[in-house]
Amino acid sequence: MAEGSTRVALVQMQCAVEPGNNLAKAISQVHEATARGAQIICLPELFRSQYFCQSEDHANFQLAEEIPGPTTNSLGAVARELQIVIVASLFEKRAPGVYHNTAAIIGADGALLGKYRKMHIPDDPAFYEKFYFAPGDLGFRAWPTPYGKIGVCVCWDQWYPEAARLTALRGAELLFYPTAIGWHPAEKEKYGAAQHSAWETMQRSHAIANGCYVAAVNRVGHEAPAGGAGIEFWGQSFLCAPSGEIIAKGSVNREEIVVADIEWARVDEHRTHWPFLRDRRIDAYAGIEQRMIE
Repeated sequence: MAEGSTRVALVQMQCAVEPGNNLAKAISQVHEATARGAQIICLPELFRSQYFCQSEDHANFQLAEEIPGPTTNSLGAVARELQIVIVASLFEKRAPGVYHNTAAIIGADGALLGKYRKMHIPDDPAFYEKFYFAPGDLGFRAWPTPYGKIGVCVCWDQWYPEAARLTALRGAELLFYPTAIGWHPAEKEKYGAAQHSAWETMQRSHAIANGCYVAAVNRVGHEAPAGGAGIEFWGQSFLCAPSGEIIAKGSVNREEIVVADIEWARVDEHRTHWPFLRDRRIDAYAGIEQRMIE
């Protein structure tokens, strides 16, 4: 396992219409985070554009790119210059008609360490992701970096304990969730507090159950690229310790860089004192791979 400490930065940003402007802003934020000592930096889900999945529009496929490709090349140059690790969520064009919601993991030498394709694809009002993305087929993975072993899942994956568990079993001691989540304006008053509480509680539970750090990285601002009421993204990016304790958290409505230090010894301590991984009944979990058990 990793030793010592690592400084992590979560880039909470507001995304504009023009992809080039969003990339330039993200790179600027990466430089600022590095100036504050960050060694691993995570950007929010699909940061190069506004959240286009609010409608089903074939024109939006023009936003996709190959991985590796132009954005990973640009971020790779920055990572190499600053000797940092970057987690970047992108709209991947795999082949004509086959697209994924993919996180690229870029190493401190600028090379692409790997990618994670979002496994769970939602289809809800204003979150029409099944129109755009094929389900991930790379499985749940973890990557050793000079600053610690990390795992990455994406947004809707964060509601699934299986995803967090399998990523932790691969060796991840810090789990990132690039995210684009917010309120439907008409529902915020009635359901908003409960929705946000459920989102935060779920990820804190992953940290506790798996004895790892968890970082959720969200965007902010109101976006309505397809017209209508749009989505009010609730920000509040946060990082929590293996105990579930939130050690750093962003605001609800401001662009900012959320920075915190990972103390790797806490992973070993938590997993030793609360040995959930030791006490798993792997002989008794048959059926978990089924949709329902009749």
